[in-house]
Amino acid sequence: MTSTGNAVRIVEVAPRDGLQNESVQLTTEQKATLVRLAIEAGATNIEVTSFVHPKAVPAMADAEVLLEMLAPVDGVTFSALILNERGLDRALAAGVREVNMVVHCTETFSQRNQGTDIAGGIEMWRNVATTAAAEGVRANLTLAVSFGCPFEGEVAAETVREVAARAVQAGAPAELSLADTIGVAVPRDVTTRFGLVADLVETGTALRAHFHNTRNAGVANALAAVDAGVGILDASLGGIGGCPFAPGATGNVATEDLAYALERSGIAHALDADALRTGGLWLSQQLGRQLPAMVLAAGGFPQPAVP
Repeated sequence: MTSTGNAVRIVEVAPRDGLQNESVQLTTEQKATLVRLAIEAGATNIEVTSFVHPKAVPAMADAEVLLEMLAPVDGVTFSALILNERGLDRALAAGVREVNMVVHCTETFSQRNQGTDIAGGIEMWRNVATTAAAEGVRANLTLAVSFGCPFEGEVAAETVREVAARAVQAGAPAELSLADTIGVAVPRDVTTRFGLVADLVETGTALRAHFHNTRNAGVANALAAVDAGVGILDASLGGIGGCPFAPGATGNVATEDLAYALERSGIAHALDADALRTGGLWLSQQLGRQLPAMVLAAGGFPQPAVP
């Protein structure tokens, strides 16, 4: 693997964001296998589940059981998504040491996804950040619908900065992520928004990005984020995923496609392309369909034929 001195960490989110909106629900044992395949591919941070109400996201109803099934692995962090203090309580009880909390950039989406307005979401984050710090748990913050909202449409870059500023003031996250929840961003948007929030993060807070490939710009957006100074990127094996609360929000950036683009760009990412392909093919079989990942079908850079 070549490198220009740049390196990124890819967070594998297929077990959580990937599976939460699938029509085929994997068993807990299958989810554990998916996590193990990600580890075999070199993933060191895997978002394995979410602690949300099972009626809202039935696919994540086995969160505690899954975590009991996953044996600790040296150098690998299992993280979980939470939306409120109740989610944090469940995560702590399950032994989770890293949580990802969400605050939204529009009022309508916040009400639909979190049951509160933006101010209420920020107050929840304040409580989560305080409790997590007291428990020695790493707490990250994602700003959802940072690039567009399915209910309110355009989201101004200045709005994203304002919400980010209020949230960071309430509690400094270990990682601050901007999420393109409905897959509408283009690289120019990425450059602008990360440029506006970069000065808000305190020492010790890393920038992170979460893109969906709904309109085929996900990988380009990820590369733009790296150029903007982002060192952590979310991706989902096979390119599966979508938000249950965002109509039409299909497909995360495929881990296979992102790893290929980073490698060809000289950016280190620590994942193994062959192992990713193995995991993607396994996941495709479990879900019973061809997955969106292009590299999964096409393979990597073709080797020249030997005369």
